[in-house]
Amino acid sequence: MTPVELSRTVLHAVRRAVDAGELSVAVPARAVVGPPGPGGAGDYATNIALQLARPAGQPALRVAEVLRTHLAGADGITRVEITGPGFLNISLDHGTAATGLVGRIHREGPRYGHGDTLAGQVYELRVPFEVRAEVLADALARIVASQGGRVATRHRDPGDIDKPPKGIGPEPFELRPRPAPEDPTPLGLDAACWALLHPAPHDCPRITADHLVQRESNPLFRVRYAHARTRALSRNAADLGFSAEPGPVDPSGNPEPAQLLPLLADYPRVLATVAALPRPEGVAAPSRLARHLVGVADATLLLLPLVLPLGEEKPSAAHRARLALAEAAGTVLAGGLSLLGIDAPDHL
Repeated sequence: MTPVELSRTVLHAVRRAVDAGELSVAVPARAVVGPPGPGGAGDYATNIALQLARPAGQPALRVAEVLRTHLAGADGITRVEITGPGFLNISLDHGTAATGLVGRIHREGPRYGHGDTLAGQVYELRVPFEVRAEVLADALARIVASQGGRVATRHRDPGDIDKPPKGIGPEPFELRPRPAPEDPTPLGLDAACWALLHPAPHDCPRITADHLVQRESNPLFRVRYAHARTRALSRNAADLGFSAEPGPVDPSGNPEPAQLLPLLADYPRVLATVAALPRPEGVAAPSRLARHLVGVADATLLLLPLVLPLGEEKPSAAHRARLALAEAAGTVLAGGLSLLGIDAPDHL
């Protein structure tokens, strides 16, 4: 279960409580779900009870008790606890959740994380004639399109470069990243895009040959290498006569799957966050997606040595499940790189 799916589950619990007459509130449009805070427990926590307490005319703890009853019976949830003034702390059935998540990624393929929440919305970006701004606008257009929206890019008159932003929402949004210090073209398309997108827009990008080296110190290499390794594992597994099958991935207590699964589950939320351009603090830059891919890659590289049987060991259900998880990670890495305009080769 991804955070987005869990958020829907929480809203469904609110709706059931309203239908049962236990709460008299308007069902909110969204429920914030995130890691538990200090003193929390479980896998995720939500403050929905505190959010609804005033409109419901009831104490937050009472609202939380009502919602806990409805959440406790939901598929994939093993336990719901109430902490602090009314936070709901949710523990997931990791075996079921992992199998469902990996299966979903296999079914949806590169479109995993895509949605239609922005369908019909068109955002206008005003972009200066500068290479970093152009690359950033192109990446934002692809990410917004992944959520059903569209970006219309308009180039700014150079004479307007120092004018204040026009605002957000229905008005055009001024895209003004810190310019590249030099021409990134000698790096080649993929490394140049990464060099311009990986840093936050207000940070100065490094246009150096470090982006081309094939070693662990290069984040782009780690992301592409992790993807290529997942593809190699699929070929090697086929040679050994077995294929991927989603299932429990951590029967031996290895921590690697536990690190990777939350990152894969959070990928749709990352895309939705970056795509939500009209926000008071400005654009959630593609750098957030780039950093997320680095985290996925690093967790994937820890998992890979556990995928194939060793020595005379026969392929087991655990090997098939780990292969399915590795392939799911490769799918997310390839899909994320594609949205950034970067190739994800199967051989590296």
